[in-house]
Amino acid sequence: MAGQPIRVVIADDEPLIRAGIRMILNSDEEIAVVGEAADGREAVEAARAHAADVVLLDIQMPVLDGLSALPELRRAAPAARVIVLTTFGERENVLRALEHGGAGFLLKDTAPAELIRAVRAAAAGDAYLSPAATRHVVERLASGREAARAEAARGRVAGLSEKERGVLALLGEGLSNADAGRRLHMSEATVKTYVSRILAKLDCDNRVQAALLARDAGL
Repeated sequence: MAGQPIRVVIADDEPLIRAGIRMILNSDEEIAVVGEAADGREAVEAARAHAADVVLLDIQMPVLDGLSALPELRRAAPAARVIVLTTFGERENVLRALEHGGAGFLLKDTAPAELIRAVRAAAAGDAYLSPAATRHVVERLASGREAARAEAARGRVAGLSEKERGVLALLGEGLSNADAGRRLHMSEATVKTYVSRILAKLDCDNRVQAALLARDAGL
């Protein structure tokens, strides 16, 4: 990616919203908006046609809504990272977005600088939830889990080594690789290696799924 801009597709059925997001993202020289879509079906096609690195995906859209488009996006453009951007913050929407492989969840009242941070984080392979919403969302999701789900989560993490469980616990706190490295006295590269190994062992698509699993397991 060095020297190449982050290729972004914006999917929202409101032209003014798309224009505003485009203006914000194009203010960053390392980000290029390469396509737009007015519905979920167009979003899938645009992500594939433009080899998008990141897709900003609205939930409420005609033809195919964002949550229904997410799994299709994952199949059609597996390299693209999807950030769900919406005015609807209900728990079930967040849960579906993350469980279908979304790389983040932001509300439309997100500050411009935070939107740029989210795109950068997603392009770098990190999942992103708004810092203002992370603890609230994850705690609500975790607290609503049934006991059987928590037991299943504990069973999944049981196969991790002690160090891997330590890294996973910090993912559950929302720490970046760099912050986790400082906490564990490891290099950022070493933490990244551990994270990749953890995601593979737990069959998680991204860090947010792993973070939810860590909370379910009580780490």
